[in-house]
Amino acid sequence: MKLSKRTGGLVLLWFLLGLLLGGLYVHRGLARSDEVYERLKIFTEVIDLIKKNYVEEVKTKDLIDGAIEGMLNSLDPHSAYLTPDMFKELQVETKGSFGGLGIEIGIRDGILTVISPIEDTPAWRAGIKAGDKIIKINGEPTKGLSLMECVKRLRGPKGTKVTITIMRKEFTEPKDFTIVRDIIKIKSVKYRTLEKGYIYVKILQFQENTSKEFASAIEKLKEENPEGIKGMVLDLRNNPGGLLDQAVEIADFFLDHGVIVSVKGRKAEKMEFRAKEEGTLPLWPLVVLVNHGSASASEIVAGAIQDYGRGIIMGRKTFGKGSVQTIIPLEDGSGLRLTTARYYTPKGRSIQDHGVEPDIVLKEKEGPKKEKEGKKEDIVLQRALELLKGMYIFKGYLSSERSSGAPAKEK
Repeated sequence: MKLSKRTGGLVLLWFLLGLLLGGLYVHRGLARSDEVYERLKIFTEVIDLIKKNYVEEVKTKDLIDGAIEGMLNSLDPHSAYLTPDMFKELQVETKGSFGGLGIEIGIRDGILTVISPIEDTPAWRAGIKAGDKIIKINGEPTKGLSLMECVKRLRGPKGTKVTITIMRKEFTEPKDFTIVRDIIKIKSVKYRTLEKGYIYVKILQFQENTSKEFASAIEKLKEENPEGIKGMVLDLRNNPGGLLDQAVEIADFFLDHGVIVSVKGRKAEKMEFRAKEEGTLPLWPLVVLVNHGSASASEIVAGAIQDYGRGIIMGRKTFGKGSVQTIIPLEDGSGLRLTTARYYTPKGRSIQDHGVEPDIVLKEKEGPKKEKEGKKEDIVLQRALELLKGMYIFKGYLSSERSSGAPAKEK
């Protein structure tokens, strides 16, 4: 097809403009990439030097995996590289069954720290507590190890032993705990009637079926109390967190409107998870128990209930983990656990490093119990029950106008 001179001239003009603009775009893109390419050049040079000169032969894959792991570790304590085995294990863990000791751990101030022991597991029975510093695993220092490397060393086949060296506030020197590994099967929800009309639900961890287990527990407790519910204790002590969507669904049982939690990342717009009226429980007087072992998803639930004045938060200040980790699968079966956002309570409070301050702060140590007629009595739970009875008499205190969020005086 022939072109007119005018048309041909326009085509030539657009072609020249395209070359000019395209050249500028490529130049800018290259300028931005120069630093990356220069550093990658150094990276490959270092790998080559190690391969040729290191005292022992090393595999290229191990070097690259180590580099990726170090890169993730440099970001924050919660981002990590997951080998294919670790990635599979993480997927199994959210379903409520995995091998190990039964503790949730994290890095705090550069030290491997117990976020929470999981109830009825080897670590729990051995006396491991939230806030314990794990300074050695089988005699090897944990300082400098990534979180996932520590997890890998703590887990192992059922029946095998692992010795962890713990430093605790009340210890004058580190103490060794030798614990036998077991298959950790976590039942997400436990429940019972405390007294006629007063019910108790404990969430041990937020797993993929937690909200369904919670709904089932409530129905069974209603059947046990045909004359009605007078009050409820929601126990989130030593709950290390879990799945965000399950935390939102649990909070939704207690709230009929408004934002439950908002999530803010670097680039994406703020994402809000809102309560809906359908499925909301009656306005039973509510006490939520927390302690230093309550983290992440537990703090979302406690923070939302506190901000709306839906219940009383009682216990000790929570752990303070308010960041969101996204699990990203890679082609070879490995994955990234990458911190992509932080979450905020309905009033915009950041939980990261701050935690949730209870409305009623207890002086007693975490999880205080005393012997009574040969049985262990949970003093904090008894305090919650007493409070519920008073709240039932004065139901009118429940109001969305109630001010909350400020630290309470110690009782």
